Amino acid sequence: MTEAVHYNMHDAKTHLSRIIERVEGGEEVFIDRAGTPVAKVVPLVRRVNRTAIGSLSGQLDLSGDWDSPHTNEEIAGDFGISA
Repeated sequence: MTEAVHYNMHDAKTHLSRIIERVEGGEEVFIDRAGTPVAKVVPLVRRVNRTAIGSLSGQLDLSGDWDSPHTNEEIAGDFGISA
């Protein structure tokens, strides 16, 4: 297990892009104030990679009435608008 990376507040402001690069590489970075950790920068976990066409293939069920006037009215009502 690697040792946690710590930056003091001044260095974190000065080297933000370097910190982000490390986090994008999977590291967790702590930001310290007066030697005490006050924040942790962690990578975001993407749930699904949807960059490719067809990435939802087989995961959606568009029943025959998916675009019916009734369904459209229900959706519009959910958003507070009239269809």
